Amino acid sequence: MPMDNVLGDVLGDVLGDDEALPQSSSDVCGECCAHAQFRCLDCDDLQLYCCECTVATRSLLLIEYSYLQEWTGVFFQAMSLKDLGLHIQLGHPVGQCCILPRQAFNDKFMLINTNGIHEVRLYFCGCETSNSHVRQLLCHRWFPSTSTNPRTAATFRLLCHFQLLSFKSKVSAYEFYHSLVCLMDNTGLTKPKDCYNVFLQMVCEWQHLKILKCFGHRHEVSSINGTSQGEYPGKNLHEGWALATKANQWLYATFLAIDTNFRLKRRNADPSLSTGWLYFVEETDYKSYLAQHLGEAQEKSTCSSHNAVNLADNKLLQGLAATGVGMIDCACHNMKRANGVGNLQKGEKYINMDYLFFSSLCNNSVKMLKVSYDIMCQWHKHLWSCMESLPHLHHLDYLSKVIRFFVPKFHLPVHVAKCQTIFSFNFTRFVGRTDGKAPERGWSNINPVAARCWRDMLDDHFRLGASLLHKMRDSRIERAEHQAAFEEFDTVITPKHCATWLNEIEAWEENPNDLTLANPFETKSIAITQAGAWRKLAELEADELQRGVDVSLHPEISPSILIASGLDLEDEQCRLSSLIDSIGPHATDIQQGNLIRRHNSFWRKIETWRGVQVLYMPVCLQNNEWELRYAQAHDALKELCQCLRIHCSLLTLKREWMHGQNALTCVHAWSAWTALKSLAMLLKKKDWHGKLQELVDDHIKLLMDPFGVGQGQCQVLWIWMVEGINCDGNESTDDGVHIEWCKSHVRALCWTEETELLTEEMGGVVCFFNWEVQRWEEWRSRCVEGSLADTEG
Repeated sequence: MPMDNVLGDVLGDVLGDDEALPQSSSDVCGECCAHAQFRCLDCDDLQLYCCECTVATRSLLLIEYSYLQEWTGVFFQAMSLKDLGLHIQLGHPVGQCCILPRQAFNDKFMLINTNGIHEVRLYFCGCETSNSHVRQLLCHRWFPSTSTNPRTAATFRLLCHFQLLSFKSKVSAYEFYHSLVCLMDNTGLTKPKDCYNVFLQMVCEWQHLKILKCFGHRHEVSSINGTSQGEYPGKNLHEGWALATKANQWLYATFLAIDTNFRLKRRNADPSLSTGWLYFVEETDYKSYLAQHLGEAQEKSTCSSHNAVNLADNKLLQGLAATGVGMIDCACHNMKRANGVGNLQKGEKYINMDYLFFSSLCNNSVKMLKVSYDIMCQWHKHLWSCMESLPHLHHLDYLSKVIRFFVPKFHLPVHVAKCQTIFSFNFTRFVGRTDGKAPERGWSNINPVAARCWRDMLDDHFRLGASLLHKMRDSRIERAEHQAAFEEFDTVITPKHCATWLNEIEAWEENPNDLTLANPFETKSIAITQAGAWRKLAELEADELQRGVDVSLHPEISPSILIASGLDLEDEQCRLSSLIDSIGPHATDIQQGNLIRRHNSFWRKIETWRGVQVLYMPVCLQNNEWELRYAQAHDALKELCQCLRIHCSLLTLKREWMHGQNALTCVHAWSAWTALKSLAMLLKKKDWHGKLQELVDDHIKLLMDPFGVGQGQCQVLWIWMVEGINCDGNESTDDGVHIEWCKSHVRALCWTEETELLTEEMGGVVCFFNWEVQRWEEWRSRCVEGSLADTEG
């Protein structure tokens, strides 16, 4: 059958279902043979029934809020069961009458269900043994909006449905509620009574009660009133953990990651039903502490320009009750710490993060603590002195603990060199593959709820994902690969070098803050850079000017500036040639016009440069050009090595991914080599090569090329050993290999530690579940004389 005919038939059935009486239907009631004019869209049976049979069937099947339609003879129109005379009696079994029924307030009780918002005729039981109106509604699986004289309720099914949708699709309460309104009448001509604010209140209470139920507070002797803040020790650590040897104590360390999220801002005040029972801290004490230290000025950053620190007092506050949320996460499990989340009133201030940090550590009994924060180099400076201003409950006996501070791996490169050594995860033992970015992994899940970030809703959304199992699978594979890679690398290094380098690593790991010890992961030579050579020449010119010697023949352009600008023009010429090749023979008019304009601009720069060049004799420029060309050669080789490292990390992509950058870098290297050979002859330089060689294609390889020969035959190429010149003037022949060996050694150790740590963490999960089982069994034993529902939990 042609597709057009199929679509036509489908379209006719769809339109007919909404607008006309189906051919299979009859206007005679299928139960009593009376005139039929009503149908229920929530049932599979779309046969028409009379009014009496429709009401009787719904009463028998407890279908009290169906979506009905009445056939007018021309079209279907919406109709409610209340209009047909159906009333709902609470407090009695189906079919049993109440001798003292009590009508709901003003006979206008609103019920919110998954199929719409309905007005129902509701009667409470007024018998002597009856429960309260609230209990009658709850026993009927309707959640009341208020505890006194309720006028609105939502079904349990609706609240569970919305809670699950909010977890998975991040739908807002506003969008969900108004979709129910559209289910009743999508034209907008008739709208039910507005119950949106009441719906928000019921959702908030429902989420709060579900959390209390999950934590078993119904079974506590003191019930909800006995709920206290924080956590309790002894839940997820096996017996004897405190007696672990020194070599294994790191397996029981607490890994914390600190961060803030400025998308979770809020305009209005947000009262919470919990008082520090979950992730958010108790609001009263938190704000009281902040108010006492509100006028304290925040120290500016002495590292890189951290906007989170320097601009904390300049955040836009107009109309905002909270500018964001600060949080303390477990860096191993990617979950929020109890009492480790709080609102930010004025940017990322130290006083907020201090309170949240120490609040999350209350009742913590571990002996080792490892903390990461993207501004750790600034925040940790006065941490212990700031702790003294906190309530005594938040104090930490830091002198009896081993505490290490880190900067997350992603943020570390923007810090100064000193911070990149002291606060690095990469070169520190006993941290596994921790990267400190646990909070940000949850942003994609939690940011969509920013428009409705109530505290109770965020408490409900902060969940633990199934991360340990995935990390364990990956760590076992990575451990085997990196261990094999290190062993292959180690076979080509002499035992003497290996022993020396290993001793350096161990000494530095034992004393990471000892500045007298050399960092084995950093080059020990002074890097030669083009910018550094330019600065050196500028300083020499400044010294000559102070002595009254001016060799410049131009008022604004000195010989070094002329040479430097010439190198820049050479670089621009290479880029322009590359652009011409990339456009091809079929360029558009716009591309050709842009190319001509760039060519004209470049030519004018050449003419200007030549106008100054004639002022200087070649002899005046040769020494300056030598310095800059020599630095250019080192710059090009360093950039080439970096491109190869990036290429190595992207082997899953096409091998040609980095070819464009490599080609341009190679042009710089070849240009520098050609110029150096010419200048060396003119200046009569001897033994100037050092480790520099003429670059050929065979030299452009990875230090450990997976596509090359095996480790037994490979040699370390010269481009990986050109790291500069030692401070004493002697060339370093193994500095590059030394650093790569140390890094390879640490990578293998880190993946081994990660596997050990994950094994212990998964054992802790089992301990926690066993503790949960014992707790629920204990609660069950208390409910021997209670109801069956309480006994089952």
